[in-house]
Amino acid sequence: EDELVKEKIAAKNGLEGYAYQMKSTVEDQLKDKISDEDKQSILDKCAETITWLDNNQTAEKDEFEHRQKELEGVCNPIITKLYQGAGGMPGGMPGGAPAGAGGSSGPTIEE
Repeated sequence: EDELVKEKIAAKNGLEGYAYQMKSTVEDQLKDKISDEDKQSILDKCAETITWLDNNQTAEKDEFEHRQKELEGVCNPIITKLYQGAGGMPGGMPGGAPAGAGGSSGPTIEE
């Protein structure tokens, strides 16, 4: 029973942390790099999620996880598109850049 409570709290905290992190990231770090429409989409979904959290403190673990998947479903495609657009080689290399080129577009694998 304690384990279930622990998992529920972890799911709630994970959702809350993700919502605030995305909100902060869009408002601060990405404010000049993201379109107003995409920014508003993320901010609206974050606000909706935070309001839901405030009104549903006793929700079950699966409800928190479902809400997180919904929020990620809005945020991830926008953030992925943003980093893909910024991560290629200068001049645009057909087929994408080879591993190691483009800087912070994610982890690279050294062979």
